[in-house]
Amino acid sequence: MAANNGVGNHAGGLIVSFGEMLIDFVPTVSGVSLAEAPGFLKAPGGAPANVAIAVSRLGGKSAFVGKLGDDEFGHMLAGILKENGVSGKGINFDKGARTALAFVTLKADGDREFMFYRNPSADMLLTPDELNLELIRSAKVFHYGSISLIVEPCRSAHLKAMEVAKEAGALLSYDPNLRLPLWPSAEEAREQIMSIWDKAEVIKVSDNELEFLTGCDKIDDESAMSLWHPNLKLLLVTLGDKGCNYYTKHFHGTVAAFPVKAVDTTGAGDSFVGALLTKIVDDQSVLEDEGRLKEILRYSCACGAITTTKKGAIPALPTVPELDAFLNAHH
Repeated sequence: MAANNGVGNHAGGLIVSFGEMLIDFVPTVSGVSLAEAPGFLKAPGGAPANVAIAVSRLGGKSAFVGKLGDDEFGHMLAGILKENGVSGKGINFDKGARTALAFVTLKADGDREFMFYRNPSADMLLTPDELNLELIRSAKVFHYGSISLIVEPCRSAHLKAMEVAKEAGALLSYDPNLRLPLWPSAEEAREQIMSIWDKAEVIKVSDNELEFLTGCDKIDDESAMSLWHPNLKLLLVTLGDKGCNYYTKHFHGTVAAFPVKAVDTTGAGDSFVGALLTKIVDDQSVLEDEGRLKEILRYSCACGAITTTKKGAIPALPTVPELDAFLNAHH
């Protein structure tokens, strides 16, 4: 079924990632403001695209659905997806709008701030009619964020894609990936992110997003469980260098992080999600088996950790041999 979607020869069920792909301009020097940065390197990014590439690097089968500008940057990004074995059957190009850009400030600890150029960018202009429904229907897992909910027509395209994937039996995976500067207001961000909350079966939030969504500054089981809904199979709260907390209907717990020297945290969460989805796409029963789930989350945490040790998201996403070597070294 999925072979004719041009997804290459990777085994297993198809993971379709929906949303934005853009170019991050990352300063050549860490710990300086944008104004002080002597220069910038262009780094392809966009959370859903990072997840698609993370899946492919780990031997999974993935496709990206979204819209790029019909410009040099847009075609460059489409080429990067293709080079990384991600199907581009879901990509559209907009003749009138540019590919989105983001200037990223790298703080001394590897954390970052963003300044976006999107007015409007091509990704915001994807319409429901432009969706490759055949590709979406062939997804075993359909993954998305919340940036695609900010404006029409992309919001309607997002809702339609989700509905079509769900009807076809896909597992819905949601990583809100909060980027406050892109929203008209914090209230609007919270409201829209929560507007599709009860549809997803796997949700991953960071500790910062948990605080933002609950309005509570405690990162504990109680605040996490306030986000639980009946359709949910797995809720994950990532804690940066402290690992992650996991919650299912029947059990919950913590998986420790791996100690690494973080250079750039961009893409770590996407790498974590890509690893998780690759491991559950063909066997969702692991979500009910705590022992196996912990193993998978340890593997996912390792992926996230490796990604922080290099600059940029996509160049830093690990392959299986890199991951095996890392896990052996940290056994």
